[in-house]
Amino acid sequence: MIKTDILIIGAGPTGLFAVFEAGLLKLKCHILDALPQAGGQLSELYPKKPIYDIPGFPEVLAGDLIDNLQEQIKQFEPGYTLGERAETIEKQEDGSFIVTSNKGTKFHAPVIAIAGGLGSFEPRKPLIEDIEFYEDKGVKYFIKNPEKFRDKRVVIAGGGDSALDWSIFLSNVASEVTLIHRRNEFRGALDSVEKVQELKTAGKIKLITPAEVIGINGAEHVESLDIEENGAHRKIETDFFIPLFGLTPKLGPIADWGLDIEKNAIKVNNALDYQTNIPGIFAIGDVNTYPGKLKLILCGFHEATLMCQAAYQIINPGKKYVLKYTTVSGVDGFDGTRKEAPKAVVKAIV
Repeated sequence: MIKTDILIIGAGPTGLFAVFEAGLLKLKCHILDALPQAGGQLSELYPKKPIYDIPGFPEVLAGDLIDNLQEQIKQFEPGYTLGERAETIEKQEDGSFIVTSNKGTKFHAPVIAIAGGLGSFEPRKPLIEDIEFYEDKGVKYFIKNPEKFRDKRVVIAGGGDSALDWSIFLSNVASEVTLIHRRNEFRGALDSVEKVQELKTAGKIKLITPAEVIGINGAEHVESLDIEENGAHRKIETDFFIPLFGLTPKLGPIADWGLDIEKNAIKVNNALDYQTNIPGIFAIGDVNTYPGKLKLILCGFHEATLMCQAAYQIINPGKKYVLKYTTVSGVDGFDGTRKEAPKAVVKAIV
């Protein structure tokens, strides 16, 4: 049983920033996310894309924003359970909750903050017979450790940024990279498309378009793929098949928790604290909905801040919190570190 003050479901930017705001209030957080790494869509779909509407950053790469958020909250020592999905919830007699993941891990907290973005993400799988058999046997929907593909033959399918970016990256890792797309045109950053064209010309990437993978072969591991190209069929040998067709957002089991849901989003009270219809459960970021809702990262930061203030009152009933600016109070981490502005030197001028 993992016990914490606030269980945050979702490790995207809103969930991560909630750890910081909770830390200022001396509240401990544990983060649960179905994806294998923190960052949500920013890490999974467009880590190399720039974001232009984060206050104080004229431009910041999505992946760098996640790195900065994790560095910002490090001193508050959040716990992480990644690669597990929130499955069931049980309300206790004292008003707290026990959440159980799909792998049986249990979490006990008086406050739940659902910050799951558009929901738990599942890879869009191509409609290929027996593809489930080859999952973890050469078929990969995520690239966690690029070194796994060192000196191996890799086939990537897809036409977006992920397919382009990983084809470029693995061209210096794998012994052979083949990129397959059902169209000649790619929907991705122009510089990535041009880079793939350069690598194709240099012989470092094989490009097969328009084409698609229609079959997988191999006794215990992927050995070859059946390709349909311009109406003709052929076979190519490979060690790994990586279909990168994006992620499908789903609320998943959270939809069965008794929350008010409208168009796959959780209704909250935005006049006060972004609490749901169940006291003690909040929803912040893209996963929630209310009149005037904007699905922006900076709005999620604001929602996380107010949510933590309400969580403080639930966890510390009757105790008043006096808001202090970090420029004045500094920031005390749970790890013993302290960040503060340099103190003014009092000295007479003679």
